[in-house]
Amino acid sequence: MTREAAKGSLLILPVLLLMTLPTPVRAGACAAAPVVARGEESSFVWLAKTKARANWRRKVRSMPGLGPGYANWARAENTEERCLSGPAGAICIFTGTPCLP
Repeated sequence: MTREAAKGSLLILPVLLLMTLPTPVRAGACAAAPVVARGEESSFVWLAKTKARANWRRKVRSMPGLGPGYANWARAENTEERCLSGPAGAICIFTGTPCLP
């Protein structure tokens, strides 16, 4: 190996090492896919929404790679709140992509 080739490989080694390190998650980063959660049936729509939001947060907190930092519905992107009402009460389904602050 020539002296120039040895120097070149020594310069490349730190770059390769930096490329293999995990990259930190930057603030404002969002999950790759939306999370869907359904609440329990309730007599009132506001209560059905509260239950669906709580289930969404619980589901996000328990997902590998996400956790409590992502579990804020107000920071989620592409959110959708669907509620169905009938004679027995209301049920809601929340869909949203979890994001960091």
